[in-house]
Amino acid sequence: MYIIAGLGNPTKEYNGTRHNVGFDAIDAIARKYKIDVDSKKHKGIYGTGYVEGYKVILVKPQTYMNLSGESVREFIDYYKVDPEEELIIIYDDIDLDVGQLRIRKKGSAGGHNGIKSIISCLGTQNFNRIKIGVGEKPKHMDLADYVLGHFSKEDKSTVNESIDHVITAVELMITKDADAAMNIYNQKVR
Repeated sequence: MYIIAGLGNPTKEYNGTRHNVGFDAIDAIARKYKIDVDSKKHKGIYGTGYVEGYKVILVKPQTYMNLSGESVREFIDYYKVDPEEELIIIYDDIDLDVGQLRIRKKGSAGGHNGIKSIISCLGTQNFNRIKIGVGEKPKHMDLADYVLGHFSKEDKSTVNESIDHVITAVELMITKDADAAMNIYNQKVR
């Protein structure tokens, strides 16, 4: 069983923001595999189903970004999954060009508060993650304003295309391993 958690902020005002691309990715996976993500438990909204024959729990923590680890930890504990093998976190990254993907099996939070919370709550940096590039913030802009802002029409189109690649990356990570997905997606957007 795999827990796949997309990070974001609850409430409608954050829909479509850069910080919520993790939620958007979960919604896309749910659509493709016809998984209803509408149950509430463990400080999150979730749905259970199958991706390529493997049981998955799709999770959107409802704790707000900075406390994402609380929800993720509760799901890990309840379903007794190994976070180093059976957890995939999907989230935004301002250090990557818009739409660029980067897959990692471990690492620091890199300044991302949602990942800081997960590392703190799990007590490990060793878990699979898919970063979706949202572009570097303009120098004159506050970081919070940038990540809580909306994409331009062109950037939104690029991100939607990359979310299709996220689905394929998740499939590879589940059916093969993270290395298989890394070999394909850890490169610059063409």
